[in-house]
Amino acid sequence: MWFAVTGALGLAGVGLIGSRPDVVAVGLPLGLWAVVALTTTAPGPVSIGIASRPDEHGRLRDDIQVRSEAEIVELLLTQSARTRTRILLPGISTVRASSRALHSGPLRAVETRARPLAADAGMLGRRTPPMGVTRTVHPVRTRLAALPLAPRLTGLHGAHEGARTGPGGDFRDIHPFAPGDELRRVDWKATARAARRPGDLLVRRTNALSDASVVIAMDTADDLGAVVATWGTTDRERCGVTSLDQARAAARSIAEATIAEGDRVAFHTLAHGGRSVRGGSGPRHLARLVDEISACGQGGDDARFRRTPVVPHGSLIYVLSTFFDGAAAEIALRWRAAGHRVIAVDVLPELDRTRLTAEKTLALRVLLTERRDMFRELAASGVDTVPWDEGAAVALGALARSAGAPRAGARRR
Repeated sequence: MWFAVTGALGLAGVGLIGSRPDVVAVGLPLGLWAVVALTTTAPGPVSIGIASRPDEHGRLRDDIQVRSEAEIVELLLTQSARTRTRILLPGISTVRASSRALHSGPLRAVETRARPLAADAGMLGRRTPPMGVTRTVHPVRTRLAALPLAPRLTGLHGAHEGARTGPGGDFRDIHPFAPGDELRRVDWKATARAARRPGDLLVRRTNALSDASVVIAMDTADDLGAVVATWGTTDRERCGVTSLDQARAAARSIAEATIAEGDRVAFHTLAHGGRSVRGGSGPRHLARLVDEISACGQGGDDARFRRTPVVPHGSLIYVLSTFFDGAAAEIALRWRAAGHRVIAVDVLPELDRTRLTAEKTLALRVLLTERRDMFRELAASGVDTVPWDEGAAVALGALARSAGAPRAGARRR
């Protein structure tokens, strides 16, 4: 506005000094517009409301409601932290923002700032503080037909046949009636055939069905994309599938397959103050697990200082990590030494090594060599390694059938 006032006065002065009415006429519209702008009240504040809508075909949708007394509102819109748009809207309007989620986990779906405009955009109001919505994108799941079993079965509910007597399992033996046995379990044919004295009863005993304890431990220190050239940057659009995308997908798939077998699942992140869910089973527990897994993002500055969660004795533990440093491997070895069965799930995606300099290529080779040495140490200690890729379901099924998983009937009490 003040540029218009200065321009109108300058043109009027030049026209009067030079006796040029045409120059004065050129500055007249600017002067009239400046008078209108000066007599117009400043635009009022802008009110912004964001209403999230359900996802549709993998797209995040949000309705942005703008309310202002100004003629025009300038809306600055940032979608998924990568697409920036500037829009001019009427004072009362609604805009629908739609973007495709490239990654799972917590995502800043939309962020907006607005500024009111008056006097044909000649007067600018104050910009509102940034306002956004963080959405949680659930990871994709992979169907796992078979999973390994824990070295010890606990509880009296589940789908695995244990070593204790109880209802639900296969035939165990014929045993003399003892206090605590139910009359409905008396085998009258066996009693009539094999009872030694009158009044003796024989009961038919079966093995109890037990459940296993499974723990999913996710390492959130690194979030490395498939494109190695983007490591160390914040480019979430060109980095490809990241290691945390893989980890969240693996954790959800393992949790769903385990709970479908009737086992108990606990979830922990290997970071101070990280997310933790106690062991449980059932659909409600699975829904809570999926929400917690989906909400896991990259750890903060102290993520390198891992914590060792407390796990039930004789558990099956999945350690999800890129294994680029020794912290996650050390925790896995510690759990293996305590008697647990540990499976190291390698969540590093298939790497794209294009656009790497000779120095970066050499550094990557050194890192991958150290990683292979770490996997050899894990294998020597009895820790199985499964890469999370298209063959992960087959690899876990092979472990379920391997000799390393003893049969349920041979398990300790």
